[in-house]
Amino acid sequence: MSRDLPDDAAERRRLARLVSGGEVLVLSGAGLSTESGIPDYRGPTGRRHPATPMTYQEFTGSAAARQRYWARSHRGWQRILQARPNSGHQAVGRLQRAGLLTGVITQNVDGLHQAGGARGVIELHGGLDRVVCLACRAISPREELDERLAEANPRARDVAVSGPVKPDGDVELAEPEIESFQVVDCLDCGAGPLKPDVVFFGENVPPDRVARCYALVEASRLLLVLGSSLTVASGFRFVRRAAARGIPVAIVNQGVTRGDPLADVLLDSPLGQLLPALAAEAIGR
Repeated sequence: MSRDLPDDAAERRRLARLVSGGEVLVLSGAGLSTESGIPDYRGPTGRRHPATPMTYQEFTGSAAARQRYWARSHRGWQRILQARPNSGHQAVGRLQRAGLLTGVITQNVDGLHQAGGARGVIELHGGLDRVVCLACRAISPREELDERLAEANPRARDVAVSGPVKPDGDVELAEPEIESFQVVDCLDCGAGPLKPDVVFFGENVPPDRVARCYALVEASRLLLVLGSSLTVASGFRFVRRAAARGIPVAIVNQGVTRGDPLADVLLDSPLGQLLPALAAEAIGR
């Protein structure tokens, strides 16, 4: 699928004028974090990379699935911790500090928006930096779980991995390493299985979180989509709401998106290059 894009320079100037007017809501996706070394699910072609993310039904229904997830995620978590916010994340933080944003909604679970200076970020799909007990619902830091898993699996951090870390912190491991991995349970209730506090495939975003996002859309005069193909309905619905309310939608992404027909401004560009320039022009320095 190809895009018939308008003049790039003219679209950049138009976007800068819109952003300089303030009341901008940012909706970001995995494409914003690719320049920090975390690959996205689809890439510029819009086609999904060959990966099979864990589903909620698999995770909750099988101890073996949880063992597989935690063995791979424990190793991948080290890669997520090493990732640093790129110039795109920092530009979003700068726009917020300049008072031009109504809010930031991210589909990412890597915490890089906050590390890049953004505050009050709504993590639509949750965050990998915390875990939840499926029995008692207690929330605890991922750092604490990481230490417990390291104690139970002293060799795990030295195990070789193949390929890059995925957006959800997953990496490929050899089957024997998965089968020997020891999973730990909740410390609060003593028995409940632990799950990262993220929305898995097949799981719904909490309704109160969705309502907060809709409220931000209604309070904004521009929805700025950054690095998302909008293939997943959980993010695309906010583009549809904005378009239905007559709120302009601007999309900056490498490759086609589901929201292209609804966009008022459309740019195909690496975000780490475009966003710092956009911030400088919109802020006026």
